[in-house]
This record gives sequence, C-alpha cells and structure tokens, in this order.
Amino acid sequence: MSRTNFDTLLEAGCHFGHLKRKWNPAMAPYIFMERNGIHIIDLNKTVAKIDEAAEAMKQIAKSGKKILFVATKKQAKQVVAEKAQSVGMPYVIERWPGGMLTNFPTIRKAVKKMANIDKLTSDGTFSNLSKREILQISRQRAKLEKNLGSIADLTRLPSALFVVDVMKENIAVREANRLGIPVFGIVDTNSDPDNIDFVIPANDDATNSIEVILDACCAAMQEGIEERKVEKLDTEAEGDEEVEKAPKAARPRRVKARIDKRDEEALNASKAASFIKDED
Repeated sequence: MSRTNFDTLLEAGCHFGHLKRKWNPAMAPYIFMERNGIHIIDLNKTVAKIDEAAEAMKQIAKSGKKILFVATKKQAKQVVAEKAQSVGMPYVIERWPGGMLTNFPTIRKAVKKMANIDKLTSDGTFSNLSKREILQISRQRAKLEKNLGSIADLTRLPSALFVVDVMKENIAVREANRLGIPVFGIVDTNSDPDNIDFVIPANDDATNSIEVILDACCAAMQEGIEERKVEKLDTEAEGDEEVEKAPKAARPRRVKARIDKRDEEALNASKAASFIKDED
C-alpha cells in the first residue's frame, strides 16, 4: 500500500516546479509537462519515489541508526524541526556548520563545550565568576545551543541525510557524498539529482509540499522504531525464559553430582572403616 496518494500531493502543490529557463536537464525524467513557462512534475513518479525513500528510512530507523535532517530555508525550518523531533532524530535548521560531517570530532568538541557550561551552572561554579564572565559564557552557550543544540545527541556520524532543497544544501550533500553517507532529498526541477541516492521529485519551496512528504517518511520511521521496540521486548522475553529454564535443567545435574559425591565419600568412609576393622 502506498504511503501517500496522488491527490494529497496535488492539493499540497508538490507538482509545481520552477520556471522552464531555470531547469536542470538531469530532471527531465521527472517532468510531466510545461505550463505557462513552468515545469510540472510527474506526481506518479513522486508517489513511487516517496514510497521507496520511506521504506529505506524505515529500515534505518528500525536498525536503531540516526538520520540527520537538513533544511535551512525559511519555509522548511519549522516543519522539519517538528517532524525530526517527533521521531527523535537530529536536525540542522540554522546555518550548516562547514565540516559537520567531514570534521565531525571538532563538532563533537563544541557540543561537549556546551555540556561543560551546563555543568558549571549546575555545580555552582558560576556564582564565583564575575558578571562579565557570566555574560560572555551565557552568550557562548546560547550561540552553541542555536547552532548545535539539535544535534547534541548525535554521538557518531549519521547513517543518512534527509535534505530539503539539495541545491541550497549543496555543502551538506557534498560532505555526505565524500563520506559515502546516503542522501535522501526533495529535488526540484532546478536541482541536480545525480548526487542524491533517494530522489524525491517535488516542489521544495512550498511548506505544504515539504510537510506532506515528511509526514509519509516520518510515519514510516515511526513504524520502524516501534518494530524495533517490539523485537527488543521479544528478545528480552526469550532471554528471560532461557534463564528460567537453565537452572531447572542444570539443577538435577548439580544435585546428582552432589549425591554422587556423598555416595563416594560414604563408600570411602565405609572402606576405611572396614580396613581399620580388618587391621584390628
């Protein structure tokens, strides 16, 4: 069953591409027609591509890995933040920090710095600082929170990127390509789909269009997360059953071993007694 339907995408305006003069010829397979100088995207292909991407994202979420959502354009910021939070995934909606993937250890140091500032606040060290120092540290903390707060839980490189407007986020896409990290992307008619592993051809400027696509992908991810939880509970239950069974199975052997040992000791004592008696 398809995760989204043609009519839903049509209502959200997913089919509106860019002006014909701004098109990227590599997007030709996904263009249905031209109307009033604007390219119209083939929504049948969009539906198929959303299903393909959603299934792949579900499997990543099911395996317990992270997908990093990237959208720094105004129309996408809020919706991406909400959808990523709903499935517990990291996201970047402010400026993309250069080297975020290719120089990941440095980014982690900045995140740790933020945690250290929080520690200073909680252990009372702040009270020993001057007002000026407190102000400087607070400003630094606010800046770090704005840029890196949403990736504080990302302790290792993400397993995939989900990008809204691959043209605007070209630095993020390049970094992911360089490291071999798969990229899911909403690709409009003015963008190059060649560096995107899972192309979702659609309007990347309309908030409704972005939201409909994210709804389908995040719903699939939620399914994957739920399935992972169920499998984990089943595994734990099986483990508990084995633990319960093990002592019962092992117990007779241990008891038998103790009985055998007592019999042996009794036999030896009896032999010793008879030996002493014979000696007498």
